Amino acid sequence: MQIPVSQAKGQLLELVRRAEAGEQIELTRRGQPVVALVRTAPRRRSAEEKRRLIDEIIASARANRTPGPDAAHAADFLYDDETGLPK
Repeated sequence: MQIPVSQAKGQLLELVRRAEAGEQIELTRRGQPVVALVRTAPRRRSAEEKRRLIDEIIASARANRTPGPDAAHAADFLYDDETGLPK
């Protein structure tokens, strides 16, 4: 299917749906094809790529971690330092 760019502006969503369904859409300018809308296959990552990506995310999370109180001392601010009783 060929359609002028000027007409495609108002029909882009429909044209994308049609391309996803497998139809080849050519956008034309002055009657000459300039762009084709075609369905692409989703990029599939190998197990090795997935593992590397997970490792990068974990390393980034570890690098951005901020130190804070550990669980044993998380509620210390609730108690008086001298008496050990609740404030």
